[in-house]
Amino acid sequence: MKRQPKIVTPAMQSYSFSRRAWLLGAGTVGVGTLLGARMAWLSVAQNERYSLLAESNRVNATLIPPRRGWIVDRHGAPIASNRTDFRVDIIPDRLADKDRVLKLLGEILRLPAEELERVRVDLDRAAGFQPVQVAENLDWERFAAVSVRLPELPGVQPTRGFARHYPAGAAVAHLTGYVGAPTAEQFKATRDPLLVTPGFKLGKDGLEKTLEQRLRGQAGAKRVEVTARGKLVAELATRPDVPGRTARLTIDAGLQEYAARRLGTNSGSAVVIDCRTGELLCMVSMPAYDPNSFSDGISHWEWQMLSDDDHVPLMNKVTQGLYPPGSTVKPMNTLALMAAGVSPTDRVQCSGALRVGTGVFHCHKRGGHGPVDMKTAVAQSCDIYFYEMIRRMGYDRIAPVARELGLGQKFELPFSTQRFGTVPDSAWKARKYKDRWTVADGLNASIGQGYVLANPLQLAVMAARIASGRALQPSILADRVHRDAPDLPFQPEQLDHVRESMWAVVNGGGTGAAARLLVPGMSIAAKTGTAQVRRITMAERRGGVLKNGQLPFKLRDHALFVCFAPYENPRYAAGIVLEHNGHTVRNLDTPMIGRDIMTWLLDRDRAIASLAEVEPTWGGDIATRMAAEAAVYRAAHAPAPAAAATKTDATVPSDAPAVEQATAAANQTQAALAEAPPADTPAGQGTTERTP
Repeated sequence: MKRQPKIVTPAMQSYSFSRRAWLLGAGTVGVGTLLGARMAWLSVAQNERYSLLAESNRVNATLIPPRRGWIVDRHGAPIASNRTDFRVDIIPDRLADKDRVLKLLGEILRLPAEELERVRVDLDRAAGFQPVQVAENLDWERFAAVSVRLPELPGVQPTRGFARHYPAGAAVAHLTGYVGAPTAEQFKATRDPLLVTPGFKLGKDGLEKTLEQRLRGQAGAKRVEVTARGKLVAELATRPDVPGRTARLTIDAGLQEYAARRLGTNSGSAVVIDCRTGELLCMVSMPAYDPNSFSDGISHWEWQMLSDDDHVPLMNKVTQGLYPPGSTVKPMNTLALMAAGVSPTDRVQCSGALRVGTGVFHCHKRGGHGPVDMKTAVAQSCDIYFYEMIRRMGYDRIAPVARELGLGQKFELPFSTQRFGTVPDSAWKARKYKDRWTVADGLNASIGQGYVLANPLQLAVMAARIASGRALQPSILADRVHRDAPDLPFQPEQLDHVRESMWAVVNGGGTGAAARLLVPGMSIAAKTGTAQVRRITMAERRGGVLKNGQLPFKLRDHALFVCFAPYENPRYAAGIVLEHNGHTVRNLDTPMIGRDIMTWLLDRDRAIASLAEVEPTWGGDIATRMAAEAAVYRAAHAPAPAAAATKTDATVPSDAPAVEQATAAANQTQAALAEAPPADTPAGQGTTERTP
């Protein structure tokens, strides 16, 4: 059956058209509304975001590393300053076509092949965001040549800023430490964009590290307008950096450099303290590294050279070195004896040996000193006097006085690496070794051996407290000087007697005559010391004990010296420790070094003339000797190209494996000597004082 055709009337057509038109119009209005809303969202709500994106396409913004605060001495002379620096870095993440870019940079900067190879190795080892230094300290012409060709050098970042400079070089290395580029680990921990800004460096060691927040400052920002291809159009407004604050030290930069030079070829340290205030005037550890080289970035072979050196230039011997103080404690011993009731006029017969039980303990003078009172015992460094007195009184009467004078004491100084040593007594040994204190322990401690350990700073403090009669606290920051030190709990006449005994060491026929001042009208008071570092067996004694000059360096005795001057009105005190010096070279021994350092403070021209006579015989000044040693090492080891790569790990000198190994070896030696049979201890042999 056929369906009837549908009849469409004009009314139906009109209705159908109107509905479609309405739907289409509604759809058009809806889409328009959505587009309008989206445009409003983008133009209003997202205005700031897209303005910044557009601005970033037109403007490049980079952080400006803040200028670091200076470190200056007590007179305002720079110890660590800033110099203008033009440098070029590469950001690995932005680098394209490495070979072409490096070839072009080599041509523009006139870099030698080995330097380009160093950059290649550094790029291979660096984190993608970590800037790799190509060159620094550039002249303006080469810096400008790179800047105008930046469109051809993707990833290359020329920077005009400031570099750290240490005018005294190695003489201040262990005082200031140095600055260096942040490690990848430091950036990952903080995500601070400043840490990956080319040219930014932070404190790595020493005062540069502990005073980081004071010295850093606040970063600035540089804005430049560029084309779509990165070509510079114009420099826009720049937000300047805020420099860090200056840190003023109590150090005298002239004395610091002089003392470093006067230590010569020794492995040792020197500390000088103002007897009126406790201010540190110099704090030298030698040999050392050049902080300028470390701040620029040293190579792996340079680090290895410093690590292999048996004089351990990476160690701050002032705060990290611990040594048996030897006979330098004898003045302190006499103060303790007087406080315990011993009269300075009481005599002990020194025949060269003292039998205690089944053991025999010797004096350094085999024939003996004869009858000895307290003053003579210090001047002549008679061991028997102190053996006998400590045998009678017990070392527990001495230890508290040693602590009063600074031994074993921790000082509030801005150094992260301080070792404090040991002042032993019966309670200490019971705690540490679960053992009783013996007579031999006391006899060894009486001559500054056995379990007794001190650092050079503590020895200088001991000398300053004896000289001043006050419990001075050492300080190194000029705004943190402890000027109100209390008096020591001893009678003035007791302290006077100790000072007179130390005067006799130098000026009364004692063991330190070589330290006699050449400054008219002034004298120095002092005490020499020698610390044994090896066990001398009975077999060696029977065949003849080897002299220090016959021994390898590491087996020689340490040489020590404490002093103050002028004796007539004490102003300065010092502590000097020379590792394995063995008293083998007269002008490199402690008495003459101490004399010249004190002379610099009292008669500068005379001290400089004295140094000028002897320094050429050591191979020249510090920088000359360091350059010669580096040349010899490089020639002997012929380091591979990879060894020239910049050292970027987190290990710093004070934490170096070489320092840990030296410390462990010293601890083992000290323990072996302290726990040896009585006849094989230093007291069994007697000190090895060098007499004039």
